[in-house]
Amino acid sequence: AVVSTQSTGVMIKLFVSLVLCGLVASSSTDQRPNIIYILSDDLGHGDVGFTGGRIKTPNLNKLAHEGVQLLQHYVQPICSPTRGTLMSGRYPIHTGLQHWVIHPGEPWGLPLDETTIPEVLREYNYTTHAVGKWHLGMHTWSYTPLHRGFDTFFGYYLGAQNYDTHVRGGGYDLRDDYWDEEGRFVDDVRYDLKGQYSTELYSQRVVDFLSEVKSEDPPFFLYLAYQAVHDPHMVPERYIQQYTSHIHDPKEKVFAGMVSAMDEGVGNITAALRAAGLDNNTVIVFSSDNGANVGCVSHVTASNYPYRGGKRSIYEGGMRSPSFIWSPALLKPYQNNAMIHVSDWLPTFWGLASKQGALQPNHPITTKPLDGVNQWNTIQHNTPSARQEILLNIDPYPLGCGHQVPNYGIRWRQWKLILGSGGPPNGWYPAPGQLAAETDTRECGGDKPQSYIELYNIDKDPYEHFNVSHLYPHVVKKLTHKLLAYNATAVPPGNKPVDPAANPSHFNNTWMPWLEEEEKGGEGGRVPYTYSWVQQEVNEMPDPCYTGKRFQEPEGYWDYDDFWSEYLSLIG
Repeated sequence: AVVSTQSTGVMIKLFVSLVLCGLVASSSTDQRPNIIYILSDDLGHGDVGFTGGRIKTPNLNKLAHEGVQLLQHYVQPICSPTRGTLMSGRYPIHTGLQHWVIHPGEPWGLPLDETTIPEVLREYNYTTHAVGKWHLGMHTWSYTPLHRGFDTFFGYYLGAQNYDTHVRGGGYDLRDDYWDEEGRFVDDVRYDLKGQYSTELYSQRVVDFLSEVKSEDPPFFLYLAYQAVHDPHMVPERYIQQYTSHIHDPKEKVFAGMVSAMDEGVGNITAALRAAGLDNNTVIVFSSDNGANVGCVSHVTASNYPYRGGKRSIYEGGMRSPSFIWSPALLKPYQNNAMIHVSDWLPTFWGLASKQGALQPNHPITTKPLDGVNQWNTIQHNTPSARQEILLNIDPYPLGCGHQVPNYGIRWRQWKLILGSGGPPNGWYPAPGQLAAETDTRECGGDKPQSYIELYNIDKDPYEHFNVSHLYPHVVKKLTHKLLAYNATAVPPGNKPVDPAANPSHFNNTWMPWLEEEEKGGEGGRVPYTYSWVQQEVNEMPDPCYTGKRFQEPEGYWDYDDFWSEYLSLIG
């Protein structure tokens, strides 16, 4: 890799990406839409105005009300699994991302033989750009964004960091990646941006990019993955000042200010779209990567209310994301109640790029079997969903701050079956301001499920108050066999222990890829996940659940094989 510390203009990088893709002479008659996917981090259903939340989000509200609000848009219950599913169009059980996340220094990621959204769209002459959080692997350069189909990347490889210093675990991680005029990869570590708030940096990068796009340029795909509103919770004072009247708790004001900073950035981006004359030929999708983090925290500041659970749980509060899709020329405003999953965006964007199959790619595109489906007709015409079921997850291993028994979930039509444990968090958390002061939810896995078999009619009971498994045993049995069928196709989780060689002290206190390149081998080299790893401590974000001790199986934990044999004997 070519590594420099000098910044390069957005226009130069855009031109180089066009040249390398052979796109400079593209016809101005190409009316396929530009595509922008905006992904917030840990944003809950009750954290935005367009769902009735008390935080001020006028720009998101405007886009949601002008677009199609996706009332049943499901993501995964935690970060890396959602991002991998979005990029690949495949369930986490098929990519090895079904358990936990990629922690700093762990040598694994989204397998290299998975085809990603930008790789598909480049075959239809789209330029591809990523801004913000990656979190899909960085132990070798091949796992980083430009080697997964993106032409440019500005952001960080890890899963979280300080918003101002851009440091985590003693290492700096903010970079500008691009291909230079000779086609060489450049990783420009932006030490000069230390002290600048990341939400503003990412928003401004997109604004700068849009100001350089010309109407005759080929269409683009832009993936904006905000750091907001993941912890550590911090924001410039000016965003807090608007919350002096109706939010009184200091920590809640900081969180609200973080959401407002992101909302302001979205407003600046849409203004730049309009100024460039691109708004009538652009599709914007907005979602969160999982529900708000209301469990295992010392003070609840976010909200999934009225939905149950939150981040790390497969209850609706952990997986039903505040989402919309906006495109003034292509979509009329309404509320869509069809089941849509984050895996559906790859085939949906593929359909848009190919004019629903009318255009052929530059080269044949090979993907593994997709779990996502093209939902454009459903979204544009409000027809029934192209899918009847969603695999929520299959994770047989205990999760830090989460489930301590096997965790299986599926949504089929109106029904939702959970086997083992849906959380924690298991409960319903009123919106901040309605909670007692300093509400502490540091369960650390101690909140035991009331039942190991839960069935809910989501159409009638979207907040999951009434377990009706005893009333509909035939539905339980049917969905159990669906879960068994999915389980038979699962690959082992890809988690690997922290490699001491990754320590940023070896690289000028900077997070860098540290291993030699590997062959595109897929899951062949994977081994079943064990508990011998030690959770890496992060001084910037202390968490009571991450003690650095080896995992101890809780009393009464079910053996994976025993779980299924005992369970199947119960239902017949």
